[in-house]
Formats: sequence, C-alpha cells, structure tokens
Amino acid sequence: MKKVTFLFCLLGCFCLMALKSNLLLPIGSDMPMQEHKMLDVSGKDLSMKDAVKGNGVLVMFSCNTCPYVIKNEERISNLSDFTTKLDFGMIVLNSNEAYRNGEDSYKSMQEFAIEKKLNCFYVVDKDYQVADAFGANRTPECFLFDKNMKLVYHGAIDDNATDAAAVTRNHLVEAMTEISQGKAVSIPDTKSVGCSIKRKAKN
Repeated sequence: MKKVTFLFCLLGCFCLMALKSNLLLPIGSDMPMQEHKMLDVSGKDLSMKDAVKGNGVLVMFSCNTCPYVIKNEERISNLSDFTTKLDFGMIVLNSNEAYRNGEDSYKSMQEFAIEKKLNCFYVVDKDYQVADAFGANRTPECFLFDKNMKLVYHGAIDDNATDAAAVTRNHLVEAMTEISQGKAVSIPDTKSVGCSIKRKAKN
C-alpha cells in the first residue's frame, strides 16, 4: 500500500512539473533561459541575453507560416526598426518544431528574414524549450523585458491582429515608449491572437 501511495505521489509531482513548465510567465518575472544559445539565421549561436540593449529586449514567438504572422509581416518589420530607435533589442524565436522539415525549416527562416528585411535576430527554438519556459502558445506572441530582464509586457502587437488599418492602439509601441521614458507600462498584459505553436506530437 505504501509503495502504491508513493508511486501516485511521484506521478503527481511529475504532472505538476509538466503543468508548471507550460504556465504563462507572470509580469515582473525574470527572463528564463537568458543565456540559452540558439541558432540565428546569420549562422551564429545567440542567446536572448545577447540581444539586450540599453532599455531592454523584445522577445517574439513567430514563424514563417501562420496566417496571423503573414498579416503582421509589415508590423513585425516596422517593430524591428522601432526597437532599434528606442534602444531595445529584438529577437524572434521560431518554435514550430513539428514543421522544421517544411516551411519553418532553418533554410526557409533564412529566406524569410532576407525577404522581409528583418532588422533583428531570428533564431530556432529547438524543441520549443524557450516557448515552454515562457508558457508561450501563439504566433505571434510578444514578451517585452526591461533593462533588468524583468517582464514588463506580454501579449499582442496591437489591438487588431487581422487589419492593420483598423488598429487603434499599438500595445508594444506604447509599452516601449513608456519604458524608455522611465514610466511603468500602463497596459502590461493583452490577449495574444494567432496560430498555435506547432509542437511535436508525443508518442
């Protein structure tokens, strides 16, 4: 009986750990896996810490294939320029491991970065390790960290994922502007709208 109870407790611990790994990172959290190296489209191995600039860093989970990403391509490209202007770094992570042999392959990522003129790092999140650590589930999904590597904003790029002409508030632009002015982020959390991150099916 004691052995059975122990096994159930052990199983419960494993389930709790698995659940915890997929919980969304709370506002104010330290950036997990800061020094974890990932392959960039430049051919270099880079970490999120390498991308940090004077005011912080924008970490975005994205891909080549999601219709929502396609609708946001110009906005993502503009963000890569805006972050530089306000002294934020920007690193885009492709966590679609289930599509790695297709349109989200490393070669396709390189072609995408050139075609879209991304002025930021674009890296492979192998086996979606960072996505799991962040609790990220969507593309695009954004996490903005300040210079102390504290999470200050999570969510969408703006308030209309499907129609750029109908946007009334640019959440990320507002958050970065506020941080660069020494203010707290007025709206630190919004709902991400996008495709699911394509994790591999478990056997």
